Amino acid sequence: MVDPAKLRIQLYPAEILRTKARPVEPGEEARVVGERMLDLMRGAEGIGLAGPQVGLDWRIFVCDVPEDPEEARTAGSDPPGASDGPRIWLNPRIVESDREVVPSEEGCLSLPGIRGDVRRPETVTMEAETPEGETVRVRGTGLLARCWQHEIDHLDGVLILDRMSQTARLRNRSRIKAMEKSAR
Repeated sequence: MVDPAKLRIQLYPAEILRTKARPVEPGEEARVVGERMLDLMRGAEGIGLAGPQVGLDWRIFVCDVPEDPEEARTAGSDPPGASDGPRIWLNPRIVESDREVVPSEEGCLSLPGIRGDVRRPETVTMEAETPEGETVRVRGTGLLARCWQHEIDHLDGVLILDRMSQTARLRNRSRIKAMEKSAR
């Protein structure tokens, strides 16, 4: 049994961030852990957080993507560009995505102060379970789709460092080296 109170955001280069997460069973424990993850995410002013980022090798992530006032097309659009409140997703996978891939700047709660352009499909369809065990298929676009893809990457041990442009990696090199050095 996991003690949710002991969960903390893990920082790069923590080994768990490179670990492929294992499937998680729906139920009360997953719900309680998800609620704690939402609290940690909000406290860090993030929009998503995955199991490995809190030290768990579980295929779980949480998100709360607000409406972007700059993008009027997402308001009430289909597919949505916001999460319509906080969500806990178990065992997620992308089952469909746009062919068009667009670059956009991303950051990560496990890599504070590091930002860079990452190319991802603009619209995706995700299949996942709720903590109650319901399997759902949801479609999202814009920041919502980007968040899902970012968090699923975490579940596969992939970081934005692996996906960002070479220019962005070079721009962040000294900060990355400093994080690696401080972890020794």
